[in-house]
Amino acid sequence: MISWFFIGLVVTILLTPGPTNTLLASSGIQVGIRKSLALIPAEALGYLISISIWGLIIGSVSKQFPSVPVILKLFSAGYILFLALKLWRTANRDENFSHATIRARELFFATLLNPKALLFASAIFPTYVWQNASAYTSHMLVFLLLIIPIAFFWTFIGSVICSNKVTWLNQRNMQRTASLVLVSFTVPLSYSALLSL
Repeated sequence: MISWFFIGLVVTILLTPGPTNTLLASSGIQVGIRKSLALIPAEALGYLISISIWGLIIGSVSKQFPSVPVILKLFSAGYILFLALKLWRTANRDENFSHATIRARELFFATLLNPKALLFASAIFPTYVWQNASAYTSHMLVFLLLIIPIAFFWTFIGSVICSNKVTWLNQRNMQRTASLVLVSFTVPLSYSALLSL
């Protein structure tokens, strides 16, 4: 049975700013809510794969190869940094709003490499989920359903910021801010990985 505690923790963590949410908000800024909704399946698939892999790693591989999680963390940090640089470089362009800078493929990989997936797999999903197919399926389905309104919320935030008449809340400043937020996630992620070596 799925507890309200599990649901509350999932919602809380999904709502916190992170690489995926930053990209969803950026897409809301660039192309609005309707076109950004196409990114939600990419987020769901990225989390599904990443959390499942982390669950398997936590259950078996990390006992035999303790350096694997460290390598994955460093790779994640590198990809997030790449996305941050892309947002920064494109902030000065006059955007054609029919073409998003953030595509489903990029959001998928950002979510796949999102450090939150490790947190979900190791601390939020109950440990018995990784030994019971029925428990895994029910917990994962609830998790995936919770992604939909939260992803919508982040794209909505981006679109509201874009339509705001406050001059400093423009696309350039928001993309650069999003870029800095993404960079801020690479620093602690890389540091914790290097400390584990």
